[in-house]
Amino acid sequence: MNFFEGFYEIITTEEYLSPVLNGLKLTLIMTLFAAALGLCIGVFVALIKIAAQKNRFMKIPSIICDIYITIIRGTPVALQLFVMCFAIFTIRGFPTEIAASLTFGINSGAYVAESLRGGIQSIDIGQTEAGRSLGLSYKSTMFNIVIPQAVKNIIPAIGNEIIALLKETSIVSMVGLIDLTNAAKVIGSGQNLANYIIPMTFVALFYLAIVYLITWGIKLLERRFKKSDRG
Repeated sequence: MNFFEGFYEIITTEEYLSPVLNGLKLTLIMTLFAAALGLCIGVFVALIKIAAQKNRFMKIPSIICDIYITIIRGTPVALQLFVMCFAIFTIRGFPTEIAASLTFGINSGAYVAESLRGGIQSIDIGQTEAGRSLGLSYKSTMFNIVIPQAVKNIIPAIGNEIIALLKETSIVSMVGLIDLTNAAKVIGSGQNLANYIIPMTFVALFYLAIVYLITWGIKLLERRFKKSDRG
């Protein structure tokens, strides 16, 4: 069976196509949930670390955030997935999909936090001083002046993080979930295909298409921000 015949077999056979579509759905849901959670955690942690530079009462929360970032960035995401699924969320009937999504979101948050912190600190201090001189509070200055500019600077980094999340979800087969990658293993063991090259190639095209869409979306955002800057 050649590649084209194999692709046709996958597309026209419910037994093969169904795992791919279900795996694609799970992969996209986990990626979107983890990206949203990671962004929320990243913003929260970055603001705490920035605030600790001027507010001594934020020193202890900042230390906790440093510990969180060190642990997350210093351990494999596969290990974190095992801990979440088999040690923390051992509640009977707790969905493994949710535990996995939380794992990826918490992992992503550490990287987003450092990217956002670097983006905020790259903004000229004069921007903050100008906001305070206009009578804005520190909070208003950060959210209305500094953070919007920082976000524009880190859009490429956020895009890379989303792409990394998409590919990291492929390890969920280790905890028994059938994502897009594991679906290729399922259909590769089919009687007619009897090999993994065709289904793996088929699934790889899905990943390439998704990454292309994410990259296109990030470039579109960058162009719009540049237009608003010129305007």
